[in-house]
Amino acid sequence: MPDWVRRVVWWQIYPMGFVAAPAQAEPEVVHRLPRLQNWLDYLIELGASGLALGPIFASTSHGYDTIDFYRIDPRLGDEQDFEHLVEQAHSRGIKVLLDGVFNHVGRDFPQFQEAMSHPGGPADEWFHLYPGGEYEHFEGHRDLVTLNHGSPAVADMVVDVMCHWLALGADGWRLDATYTIPADFWARVLPRVRERFPDAYIVGEMIHGDYSAYVHEAGLDSVTQYELWKAIWSSLNDRNFHELNWTLGRHNMFLDQFIPLTFLGNHDVTRIASQLTEEQHYPHALVILMTVGGTPSIYAGDEQGFRGVKEERAGGDDEVRPAFPDHPWELAPFGEGWLRLHQELIGLRRRHPWLEKARTEVRHVSNEQLAYRSAFGDRALQVGLNLADGAATLPMGGRVVAGEAWPVEGGMEIPAHGWVIVEEG
Repeated sequence: MPDWVRRVVWWQIYPMGFVAAPAQAEPEVVHRLPRLQNWLDYLIELGASGLALGPIFASTSHGYDTIDFYRIDPRLGDEQDFEHLVEQAHSRGIKVLLDGVFNHVGRDFPQFQEAMSHPGGPADEWFHLYPGGEYEHFEGHRDLVTLNHGSPAVADMVVDVMCHWLALGADGWRLDATYTIPADFWARVLPRVRERFPDAYIVGEMIHGDYSAYVHEAGLDSVTQYELWKAIWSSLNDRNFHELNWTLGRHNMFLDQFIPLTFLGNHDVTRIASQLTEEQHYPHALVILMTVGGTPSIYAGDEQGFRGVKEERAGGDDEVRPAFPDHPWELAPFGEGWLRLHQELIGLRRRHPWLEKARTEVRHVSNEQLAYRSAFGDRALQVGLNLADGAATLPMGGRVVAGEAWPVEGGMEIPAHGWVIVEEG
């Protein structure tokens, strides 16, 4: 993994929603992408250092039905807008991650149109085609046509697309729906990309599957840690820290192989503020994210306490992909407390950069209390979490660096629904 990634905290946005782009493709170029520049200083003030962009290439609707990988979607702007955004980000020390949707394309993708109108031609090899005009598509969505990852032409295109945008200033790629793509496809593609861009960061979206095996076989730097995401909110909602205890053990094993991309929210899931049944436990979720190993990512709006529920229907993502105002100062004031909490904990994370590689040792676990030690080498933080309606004493000690607790016999007393982070030594 490139060395620069070890210091990154990502701020992820879904550009189409963020800038209020129309839901369907329009031919006229409208320069909405420059609005993102208004948020770069906000990203810095949050404490983040990387901008993770959702899909920005020409598509039919939501960005995941790509029709041209070499063109910025006209609803967002043009290539010059992209280059200027990257230039402004880099001038502030911000890295830029792109979203590569290489599992499938839209029905208007030129090669698919060619295959449908002239069957038996060279475009056929790009897809999995069947008699009667049928074709393989992604998870029941007929508008998302699955690419044939055994095709050399597809591999050549993906290599060329990745290198094209890296040459224009991107720092890495998130690979969409990696869990559906054979690992050997990336094993053929990525060495060719890295030959030209050895410092590019490549992270795959893995919702399920054998994370470690896929990273090794595909040659990725990392994958998304959905197991930890689920365990955090589920343990807090059920007041059952035993689930998180088990998952942290798994997380340690992943860290022996690679550094996972960790998160509480993204553009595909219900926002953490809505996912939690008790808002008072939102800080606990963020504390966990910022004190265990991994590369943390904050989904834009979560740091303001935005709410939104993902629904399994057409347009069911809209609530978690809202429009943002033109400038940060136009945000409603009720999110300021959540913003300050994020700034505090991200700041703590950045003052302890070794946390990226930290292993977690659980020292006490019950349904409503958890105490763990995150350490790397001779450096360590201890964390105490209490979900109960009364104070609890946990076996820990040190200098309080965030949260609230008091030294008592047997450890530290944490208030009801409280949390604490202490530094050893």
